[in-house]
Amino acid sequence: MTVLKAAATPVADADAARDAVLAAPDEATSDDASDTLPDDAPRADGRLDRAWNVPRIGASRGWARARTLLRPGVVVPLLVVLVVLAWGVVPSLFTSYDPITGVPADKLLGPSSAHWFGTDHLGRDLFSRTVHGTGLSLKAAFIALAISLVVGAAIGLFAGFLGGWVDDALMRLVDVLLAIPGLLLSLAIVTALGFGTVKVAIAVGVAGVATFARVMRAQVLRVRNATFVEAAGLAGASRLSIIGRHVLPNAAGPVLALAAVELGAVILAVSALSFLGYGAVPPTPEWGSLISEGRNYLAVAWWYSTMPGLVIIVFVVAVNRLGRSLHPAEGHH
Repeated sequence: MTVLKAAATPVADADAARDAVLAAPDEATSDDASDTLPDDAPRADGRLDRAWNVPRIGASRGWARARTLLRPGVVVPLLVVLVVLAWGVVPSLFTSYDPITGVPADKLLGPSSAHWFGTDHLGRDLFSRTVHGTGLSLKAAFIALAISLVVGAAIGLFAGFLGGWVDDALMRLVDVLLAIPGLLLSLAIVTALGFGTVKVAIAVGVAGVATFARVMRAQVLRVRNATFVEAAGLAGASRLSIIGRHVLPNAAGPVLALAAVELGAVILAVSALSFLGYGAVPPTPEWGSLISEGRNYLAVAWWYSTMPGLVIIVFVVAVNRLGRSLHPAEGHH
């Protein structure tokens, strides 16, 4: 009997321990299990700790990006660009002076509270002429940039994707354009086309095609051999479908970043041609023509050319700074 009791005792103890475990609440088991996990491991209740806290890491990166965009070096250029764009859209909100008709008695007055940029040789307010000339200057710049971007991207896209003789022929054309200085090429084109703001824009746009074509071709060559592009081809997709759905979206980023950076150079080129007299017909104001008008009065009216020139400089610097801030990696490249 004693032997039987001794043999039954471990069985009874085991049954009691099993009943205790089954009767214990699930929360205690999960808490005990989580206490044995390292601090950087995922917990049983779905929470994340420390290095496993992926949502918090993503939020911190987003906040860091927002702080980068809210720096004075980004906010100030953005405000400058917005103000100048507002000049081009609604110039009458910023000045009440007539940009065409002046007061002869007020000719060549220096900058003052009444005339912020002074007056010209006909008594016209230079600030008013600068503000009203913004629209034509920006219009020419955006048209030129659109031509360069669209035509250049198309050339680089098809040259890089198709390869072979198509690539060779298109790239030799691009090499010819690159061999000619941009301003000289623009002068040759605008001389053939004639005078006018739109014709200046076309000339500057054609001169900038080669830069966008080379960047787009380089990006297409990088994407063309990607696995998803080859998979689309094996699935029976046409070339146009592959280009439109797979290659172009993945190659367009650096090209758009280049467009943001090149806008400043385009404005300088447009203003240079306007300075040489190829832009709008006087007395219609443009940034370049305003500087050209004042070059004969620099000895007696320094503000005549200086003030419109400062507007161009500040706007170009703001555009370049903003473009590089929004696309730091591509802009640096």
